[in-house]
Amino acid sequence: MRPQGGPQNRWRLDRTVTLGVVLTLAAQTAGALLWAGAASARLDQLEARAEAGATVNERLARLEEQIAQSRASLDRIERRLDERRE
Repeated sequence: MRPQGGPQNRWRLDRTVTLGVVLTLAAQTAGALLWAGAASARLDQLEARAEAGATVNERLARLEEQIAQSRASLDRIERRLDERRE
């Protein structure tokens, strides 16, 4: 079945662009660029926090190991003192 009306019923694209369309596209583009800039700044901040957290975790691991070694030394000292008392 063919559409009735022939070539007169075809849709067509008008090549004129109104000022409203241009301004709307400009506003949307500006908004998208601002949003992308803010998102980039947030990502940079989160990356900086993650790097700071990594150094804190490394320092914490070192401190835990030092505490474990201090406990072992204290246990040896206490054992020697107990042996001398007996």
